[in-house]
Amino acid sequence: MGFNEAKYIWMDGEFVNWHDAKIHILSHVVHYGSSVFEGLRAYETSKGTAIFRLKDHTDRLFNSAKIYRMEIPFSKDQINDATIELLKKNELKSAYIRPIVYRGYGQLGVYPFGCPVKVSIAAWDWGKYLGEEALEKGVDVMISTWRRMAPNTFPAMAKAGSNYMNSQLIKMEAKLYGYEEGIALDDKGYLSEGSGENLFLVYKGELYTPSVSSSILMGITRDSVIRIAKDMGLNVIETEIPREFIYIADEVFFTGSAAEITPIRSVDKIIIGSGVRGPITKKIQDELLGIAQGKKEDRYNWLTYVK
Repeated sequence: MGFNEAKYIWMDGEFVNWHDAKIHILSHVVHYGSSVFEGLRAYETSKGTAIFRLKDHTDRLFNSAKIYRMEIPFSKDQINDATIELLKKNELKSAYIRPIVYRGYGQLGVYPFGCPVKVSIAAWDWGKYLGEEALEKGVDVMISTWRRMAPNTFPAMAKAGSNYMNSQLIKMEAKLYGYEEGIALDDKGYLSEGSGENLFLVYKGELYTPSVSSSILMGITRDSVIRIAKDMGLNVIETEIPREFIYIADEVFFTGSAAEITPIRSVDKIIIGSGVRGPITKKIQDELLGIAQGKKEDRYNWLTYVK
């Protein structure tokens, strides 16, 4: 999927033309994956463009940078303001937004402290990550042969570029085998997450999701789903989940800023439930997207409007 190119990208305090947003080939990030980033969406609403959970994404960006000892040379408010201004300058009514913090050009070698910490924000029009029909009809996935990183190797709680080399292996394998996505197990063999999505299972009216100890990213859409589900009266269980549990679940779905809430139709060619989007998945999907798109009350104060 190519880019729907926008006009500008914000780089270290300045708006530069899309095709002029370049870094040096010997930048540290190119050789060692030394970046942390975010992915979030803005939606067109009846009140104008609204960014979904902007401050929470910026908080996580700073937390990821903290884990990797990267001092971001801008405040959270500056990043939030730059994001809003970027959408204005690009005249985007809805958008996918990608802030990234990375170690730039200074010296080469694993030790990174001689390289400056740089910040960029891009935004563009990006459709449904797993396909236009996926939100309704669901996707077919496989359990990947690749596992997520073991504890105390790579920090799964940091949304770091280097972690996504693992995600690429999961995604490439799944696509080459004819599936839309892969689900990885953790180092102990329990369910973890997709290549870029968190995972939820519905079983006998209760909602299950892998715990933080299963090498997952603490997803912001995941957190949104948990809060919505609890307010609906659902029992939400965060725990270690054995692989075989997914086959007998009544419903399974992915969550993520890119994937939003995407039902899973089958796993390893085993049909999940009735093979169509389940009622609990749809109820949560309607509520979350209803809030994000301004069709329902923003009772959690998740929306930042671009005035």
